[in-house]
Amino acid sequence: MRTHNLNILAAAAVLLATQARAQTDAEIRQLLVDRIDVQHKSVGTVAGIATPQGRRFISYGQADRSGGRPLDGDTVFEIGSMTKVFTALLLADAVQRGEVALSDPVAKYLPAGVKVPERNGRQITLVDLATHTSGLPFLPSNMGVDLAAVAKYSKEQLRQAFSTYTDEKLYQFLATYELPRDIGSQWNYSNLGMGLVGKALARRAGMDYESLVRLRITGPLGMKSTAIAVSPEMKARLATGHEADLKPAPDWALPALEGAGSLHSSANDLLTLAEAFMGYRKTPLAPAMAAMLETRRPGPGLKQALGWWVISFGPGDDGIVTFAGETFGYACTLGYDPKLRIGVVALSNTAQNDGGLAWHILRPAFPVATSAAAKAIKERKEITLDSKLLDLYAGPYQTPPPGGVITIERQGDALVLKSDAAPQGLRLHAESERKFFITETDLQVTFETDSQGRATRIVVRFGGTDTAAARIEAGGGKP
Repeated sequence: MRTHNLNILAAAAVLLATQARAQTDAEIRQLLVDRIDVQHKSVGTVAGIATPQGRRFISYGQADRSGGRPLDGDTVFEIGSMTKVFTALLLADAVQRGEVALSDPVAKYLPAGVKVPERNGRQITLVDLATHTSGLPFLPSNMGVDLAAVAKYSKEQLRQAFSTYTDEKLYQFLATYELPRDIGSQWNYSNLGMGLVGKALARRAGMDYESLVRLRITGPLGMKSTAIAVSPEMKARLATGHEADLKPAPDWALPALEGAGSLHSSANDLLTLAEAFMGYRKTPLAPAMAAMLETRRPGPGLKQALGWWVISFGPGDDGIVTFAGETFGYACTLGYDPKLRIGVVALSNTAQNDGGLAWHILRPAFPVATSAAAKAIKERKEITLDSKLLDLYAGPYQTPPPGGVITIERQGDALVLKSDAAPQGLRLHAESERKFFITETDLQVTFETDSQGRATRIVVRFGGTDTAAARIEAGGGKP
């Protein structure tokens, strides 16, 4: 249920060059070969693309390490947090039906007597939960494992803790939890929050969560490979999940919070969902799908809609709509470009994200984590600079029209790169007096200086493309 590394997203969003040449199917397949055979980041991966001309699939690898059924568009995977988009769609649809309102307190739809945290007289609403701004944590802390140190547990220990977590324990946690911040004031990704949305909607509809998904989404759209419970027919097409070290992974289950990450699906089914959002398929869900994108709250380098992330890779880019998910043994990314009406899905039977593949197909300048890039990052050596030199580099820099501002900020003995799309900042590491790099992805910054050593311009190199930005002087002009 983890998501993409947001620092890599922030790095990508710094640059404006988003119109690089689209990758051919052969080039995409070669990226999969590199990821599976060289980097050993996956056992098998399926990439699916939906365009106005139809669908196509590129796959490589195996359903399990011993071989098995070839991967294709009908191979079944756990999709983890991608389930949240289904939950958010249920919410938007329930609003369209007049069953709930986004401003309703979630407590209204939970069992009588369940105490939900409040702060300063404000209750947590459905929209707070669906936009990750409720103030609730990532997961409840009474799951029987130390969530601050999950690395010390085996995946089987975590599976046992998650799969035996009950509604009663969930309600006990809610009754004692104190919110650390005002509701609605800050984005903080929460599986607990979206799980509560799914629970509330299922109770309002008078059925279990899976039945509600089938009744209102997968049934009407004909998505026969999307479910929590794996039927015998689906099991015959199920890829074996693997941990990051490529060992078989335990199955994923979180019964108390099913709306956060419990579904299985296939590339064909997820492209059906994307096509419905892009308007290729007529569906009564269309008003709800549109409404999901109309509600947005700020996140780290993205806009958080209901369920979806909306990501712009620079000024002038209308952005993509996307989300991702991971379980103990699988990873999934789904995204689409509303303007170009192209949808992309990437599914892996290994618990590591796709390395940027899905976003790369939608925005070719977004680089994929290749073995060559990893080697280049590893071989870069950081040196220590005189801290006085850093002051000569700090300041705001303007990229070419219709660009934005990149700020180089001094923080102690380090420089941090910030932009509107990367407000949290990316730490720069010096490899020479004027050349710096980041460790999250293959991005470098070079400072061009005047005779006094003061920076007048920076050149950001990312994905093989250089973007220059001139220093903005105190009066707003350039040098």
